[in-house]
Amino acid sequence: MDNKLLASPAIEFRNVSLSFDDKPALSDVSFQLSHGEMIAITGVAASGKSVLLRVAIGLIKPDEGKVFLEGREIEELDERELLEIRSRLVGIVFQEQALFSSMSVYDNTAYRLMEHDWPEEKIDPAVREILRFVGLDQDTDKLLEELSGGMRRRLEFARAIVGWPRIMLFDEPTAGLDPINERNLLDLVIRARDVQKIAALYVTKELREIPYIASHIAIEAMGESAVVKEAPPENRKPMRVMVLEKGRVVFMGTPDEFGASTSTPVQRLTHPESGIPKSDEFIPDPWDPKRKPKEKLF
Repeated sequence: MDNKLLASPAIEFRNVSLSFDDKPALSDVSFQLSHGEMIAITGVAASGKSVLLRVAIGLIKPDEGKVFLEGREIEELDERELLEIRSRLVGIVFQEQALFSSMSVYDNTAYRLMEHDWPEEKIDPAVREILRFVGLDQDTDKLLEELSGGMRRRLEFARAIVGWPRIMLFDEPTAGLDPINERNLLDLVIRARDVQKIAALYVTKELREIPYIASHIAIEAMGESAVVKEAPPENRKPMRVMVLEKGRVVFMGTPDEFGASTSTPVQRLTHPESGIPKSDEFIPDPWDPKRKPKEKLF
């Protein structure tokens, strides 16, 4: 990557505010996302998490403040320039399914590259590389109706990350997945971050995902796919946690600081009161085989 690009943050918000019908959605939000870094964004429903992602790529314009992608203020870009910078720099996995039911796995994956006029000779190797990466290289001709829920989410991931954009935005990418497929998708996120040095904003309400992503890294082996393994603290990748509450950043710190924080906004998330779904609790690596099951009450 160009050193000049590395000198600028991948994404920067400067005092960004936005309201809908006089109701604040984001209030004076400022942060920088560095290249190779991930920021996990969490908070209760309607705290501004998904809105922040849409503002980050210019799908929604803020009322106040500035947003930069690799040093370029997106407010200064016309629609053509904005579309070009999105297609070249950013991959997006939103909650809503954006796949085409009439297209094959291969064509769904190739769609973004074709839409942005990639040369035909570059499209095929890029698509096949990414389908191998997500484990769908044996399913290229299948239609959506032939895919399981987990396979569809991996296809969403493939379509967003084909061509290896330098920045990824994830909006609850594991929503609705069973634990096995959830773990598989998290490993894809980790591999993309570590092997391709992708910067990412990762929105989640499932707090168990944060310590897993923070404590695991992808290790490359000669001629083999990268393997995801738990890493000692000194080898972990840069990651922060942002907590939004009513559109404001009420916490920003490392995953360890988040887990240990006694601030009221964080405590509301990490120590939920009775009646809040247990899936939202902060559990250090729930997939760790050394964890003992809870004792049965009856």
